Amino acid sequence: MQKGQVLGFKRPRIELEPCPTCKGKAVVKGLFYELICTACNGSGWVIRGSRLVLSSDELVTQLSFKLQQAQREIEVLQQGSSMSGQSEYYQQNNRRGAGGTNFTGD
Repeated sequence: MQKGQVLGFKRPRIELEPCPTCKGKAVVKGLFYELICTACNGSGWVIRGSRLVLSSDELVTQLSFKLQQAQREIEVLQQGSSMSGQSEYYQQNNRRGAGGTNFTGD
């Protein structure tokens, strides 16, 4: 078994936060050019709270988890109605008008 593999069936989710040194940009401004941030090894992400750096393999996995979660949230928001309350009720067909058309009271 390789170092860093977990004995469980699921990979643990590690909470990440943007690097406080580079503010998530992965580079810091040097005197003449941008340098790779040494606080986060150029990833822009550190472990929340302890601010430790993840290995490249673990970072890829954790960022994939974050991306999947964000995609699920986007899908939920896109499926939801863009209208709510009175405007949603107003747009519904109530079949109360002449010939079963929509009557809105205007």
